[in-house]
Amino acid sequence: MSSADIHARPPNATLSPYVAPAKSVPVEDTPKRPAENTDLQYWRYDVKRQRQGQNDGSLLCFKFTSSGSCPRGSNCNFKHDEEAREHCQRNVCFEFLNKGKCGKGPECRFAHSLTEEAAVRDAKPRSDQRPVESSCWFCLSSPDVESHLVISIGDGYYCALAKGPLVPEHVLVIPVEHFPTTITMPAEPEAELRRYKNALGKYFEKQGKAAVYFEWVSQQSRHANLQAVPVPLSKAASVEKIFHLAAKRLGFELSVVNPDGDANQGRELLRSQYDSKSGLFYVELPDGTLLLHMLGSREKFPAQFGREVLAGLLSMADRADWRNCKLSKEEEIKMVDDFKQGFREFDPAE
Repeated sequence: MSSADIHARPPNATLSPYVAPAKSVPVEDTPKRPAENTDLQYWRYDVKRQRQGQNDGSLLCFKFTSSGSCPRGSNCNFKHDEEAREHCQRNVCFEFLNKGKCGKGPECRFAHSLTEEAAVRDAKPRSDQRPVESSCWFCLSSPDVESHLVISIGDGYYCALAKGPLVPEHVLVIPVEHFPTTITMPAEPEAELRRYKNALGKYFEKQGKAAVYFEWVSQQSRHANLQAVPVPLSKAASVEKIFHLAAKRLGFELSVVNPDGDANQGRELLRSQYDSKSGLFYVELPDGTLLLHMLGSREKFPAQFGREVLAGLLSMADRADWRNCKLSKEEEIKMVDDFKQGFREFDPAE
């Protein structure tokens, strides 16, 4: 076989739609700072940048409005308004503050008035308010979220750089809602997840790469994250083999969910079979095939399995542990900005 044949793209390779842990972007073992405000509103303006040139600085920064500080400081594209901050502390709806109206109308959990009396009257009792996972790394309203890692935010999902990424484009696709696995998400967010995967596939293909997606779900899982790691097209055909070999060495097998390679159909089959009680690991290959391992009730599964396998495939054994790949905040911001520049033309949230 010639060198050209070896490096040729397989004829059945698809455009990609696929993702990667840490305890998920950030859900790892690093100590977390204490929660500052467990009643933060559920929104995402602080990390959603508009297209360049569209923002005139009139929109409020959610991070500053809700917490009183913003990691971007004077470089933030949004307004840091102390008066809006005071209103937010009185439970006034952020969307109302930002736009003068709220699309949720009477269903909104927060007040739609700037007077203190009306704000107290309009706001729902605390028992009726949406529970906020204040210590969760992935809830956008949590003070523990590292918003500078966020690349794109949709209605049901957002995309963020992985903490301690295996490769520079290693990202996570994360539900906005606090769900333990993407498999149990409702149909509408699932459709948006497909759009994100298609967009990432096109972005990676432009770089001569294909995405590998994987997700590990355990009984301790709190907030889901689907990891996406791009691999060179020349290695895409080897992904299935190396996952099977790695599983065999650890004493378990990966079964094929969708032999026809239809990734969307594969996820639907997985959703229909999953009982929400068991742990599982699955990986979506570049050709759309899903490989699955359902965990036994007492089975211990290596949390970094997906990353470790791909680190071996990419000859990056020293990067198998995310802790060996930590970056400074400045390096993370630079990596996110670089990703956004290339991803913007495909971003389904734009």
